[in-house]
Amino acid sequence: MQTEKVIDHIVNWLKDYATKAGIDGFVVGVSGGIDSAVTSSLCAKTGLKTLCVEMPIHQAASQVTRAQEHIAQLKDRFSNVSDVRVDLTPVFEELKSTVPAVESSSQLDLSLANTRARLRMSTLYYFAGLYKYLVAGTGNKVEDFGVGFYTKYGDGGVDLSPIADLLKSDVYAIGKALEVPESIQVAAPTDGLFGDSRSDEDQIGASYDELEWAMKMKDEGKTSDDFEGRKLEVFKIFIRLNTVNQHKMNPIPVCKIPISLL
Repeated sequence: MQTEKVIDHIVNWLKDYATKAGIDGFVVGVSGGIDSAVTSSLCAKTGLKTLCVEMPIHQAASQVTRAQEHIAQLKDRFSNVSDVRVDLTPVFEELKSTVPAVESSSQLDLSLANTRARLRMSTLYYFAGLYKYLVAGTGNKVEDFGVGFYTKYGDGGVDLSPIADLLKSDVYAIGKALEVPESIQVAAPTDGLFGDSRSDEDQIGASYDELEWAMKMKDEGKTSDDFEGRKLEVFKIFIRLNTVNQHKMNPIPVCKIPISLL
């Protein structure tokens, strides 16, 4: 990958899109992870106003520290960058106390995790509407089009996706070129939605390097019959998630009414 040229291409694409849309800048949710750090850095390089929003919900201290380190560094480097912190923990807890109580289960945990992501999406769009900004997505290619590892109408609810055609390894390469803080570059990827230390790999069952390999194998037309051992296990994980999450990747189905019924 021609890293510097890719960076310039994305920055120009962002600036061109915003200018043609008559938009004043971008808003990015910054989590302390590599994807949001790269996305916010790319937005900052456009020269347009870039608002970094920190939205903790029972967040691990390490994630908060990394997010704040990145934002501080970005503000030092770019005069067009500003930030705001919105503690959504009380909002999340109020919602939990308002909805009917149910027995604790893995489904409840997942539903609450997705609720966190959707509260953050609503917050980003609040600022986007307030300042005439675009919500910049932070999903990469493996997450968005490989395994669907994001929340529908949560972190998947965005106006444009600057890094969604980049593999995770590409994002790391760009992050290094953009001088993203070392603490973020070496941190284990996590969505931070469960209030504990579980990583993306813990949830998925495979690393991003493994998922990139599986994605390539699928694109080449390989099947489970072509692998064994750990490769077979990873390939099955990828295929299962790619299949069950197609509802996230495909357009919303619309019930077409036959002309004869109209």
